[in-house]
Amino acid sequence: MTFSVPYRHRLLFTQGLFDPGNPLLADLLGAYRPGVSVRLLFVLDSGVGEAHPGLEGLIRAYCDAHAAQVTFTQVLSVPGGEASKNTPVQTERVLAAIEAQGICRHSVVVAIGGGAVIDMAGYAASIAHRGVQLIRIPTTVLAQNDAAVGVKNGINAFGKKNFIGTFAIPLAIVNDPYFLTTLEDRDWIAGTAEAVKVALIKDADFFGFLEAHAQSLRAREMAPMQELIFRCAELHMEHISGGGDPFEAGSSRPLDFGHWSAHKLEHLTGYSLRHGEAVALGMALDVIYSRRLGILTAGDSERILRILSELGFDLQLPDLGPEGPSVLLRGLDEFREHLGGVLTITLLEGIGLKRDVHEIDRELMAAAIGELMGGKAIHKAS
Repeated sequence: MTFSVPYRHRLLFTQGLFDPGNPLLADLLGAYRPGVSVRLLFVLDSGVGEAHPGLEGLIRAYCDAHAAQVTFTQVLSVPGGEASKNTPVQTERVLAAIEAQGICRHSVVVAIGGGAVIDMAGYAASIAHRGVQLIRIPTTVLAQNDAAVGVKNGINAFGKKNFIGTFAIPLAIVNDPYFLTTLEDRDWIAGTAEAVKVALIKDADFFGFLEAHAQSLRAREMAPMQELIFRCAELHMEHISGGGDPFEAGSSRPLDFGHWSAHKLEHLTGYSLRHGEAVALGMALDVIYSRRLGILTAGDSERILRILSELGFDLQLPDLGPEGPSVLLRGLDEFREHLGGVLTITLLEGIGLKRDVHEIDRELMAAAIGELMGGKAIHKAS
């Protein structure tokens, strides 16, 4: 017997989400449970709360103004960044709040924060009662254009990123540029790495847009950033809906260009690297390897390394310790284990043109790592 289940994956854009005059959230929940006031548990990234000290009051006022559609229960503050994912502590706090506030399968957990908090809160929601509905409200560039757009949830364990997790379709993802205005420069820049990534493997014209606007993006101009987020998220949504493998049953993750080493770099640096910073290094590494392998021209390689530098990324690998490249190369085996099946790594044949390979020449990759460790890639791209 076979059966199919239809899913609806919604990504919504708005401004002033918690302005009582903005009906988006109330209408969304009214359509979800007509005639019922839906119980909401808010999980708030503590960094977002500190940057927007009046946010909890806005949330309460919004719920009061739309009491026919929503019932406020609690704002649970959790630490932002990988600290929320590195142990089960915060997951257990969210689960305890779900139980204490009577959040059932017809209620909704609303996760507000960066990608790590959304991953963790989404994981907790997906295992409570075998699945509580989730609304994601991402507050960083990386979360709005990538991390919160997919259907994955998870926490870290055994020294491995997202070792424990689930696939679950959120009720909705809601992007609001209000939250981007208070980001540190480092977080503003880090999120652009995922846009470069998806442009490189899917859309050469989008890469051209990023090249043309690299300086204005680095200067924190909102208009090109909003275009970056929209196009990047759109490409991700198209892949999820039309890519044929939204729950990763196969052995390939075509949107993870540069990620095999990025995940390892995050762990090796104790997560002092932002995810986007690690992805930028991972892409630079795989670009150099693709060039050394002879499938990517030197000209395209230089264009890619140049735009990463212009956006503000440091393209010199951190100190990898006495073992040097060998410790980073272990990330290949961990990546294959995480995917299951055969190793599948995405490389580039050109801008907007990817190639999946199932073997890596480790000596050639070690040489590419050495090039990044020595800062030679920065010199070539400058």
